[in-house]
Amino acid sequence: MRGYFGIGVEGISKPMNLGNLMRSAHAFGASFVFTIDAYYKVREAKSDTSKAPEHIPYHAWDSLDDMALPRGCRLVGVELLDDAVDLPSFRHPTQAAYVLGPERGSLSPELVERCEFVLKIPTAFCINVATAGAIVMYDRVRTLGGFDVPPVAPGGPGQPMDKSEFGNPVLRRGKLTGS
Repeated sequence: MRGYFGIGVEGISKPMNLGNLMRSAHAFGASFVFTIDAYYKVREAKSDTSKAPEHIPYHAWDSLDDMALPRGCRLVGVELLDDAVDLPSFRHPTQAAYVLGPERGSLSPELVERCEFVLKIPTAFCINVATAGAIVMYDRVRTLGGFDVPPVAPGGPGQPMDKSEFGNPVLRRGKLTGS
């Protein structure tokens, strides 16, 4: 899969939720995980049995002003807002950081304002933050991971995706570029 992604939470207060999200992020191949204004005991997360911070960077930003994403990384909020895009209709950016709201709360208006996109999982009501993060990561991997096109009839396997063809190298200003 081309590109990268990170995932994080604003204002999280339960260590188990962060641990579960970190473990899922590690499993789905996230490049980094982060928190913004997390409750101080969150770092005691015992549910991350994969020890994700030993394998991928963990950024603990004290405030939204401290958040520093990589250049070109597009911030995607995950929130049940009326004008948010339903996840099944959302095209994931190649370089993205997904941010979820806290337990028993929502993303702050300041963070929503900073998001380039806001998506929602089409559920009847709010679900657990770690579960929501896992659903978003699964959808990203499913849609950008180069898997077979699902079959029309129930069952599988699907049709293989067409192989990319990049063509011959391109000459620019008398120099050979590409490989």
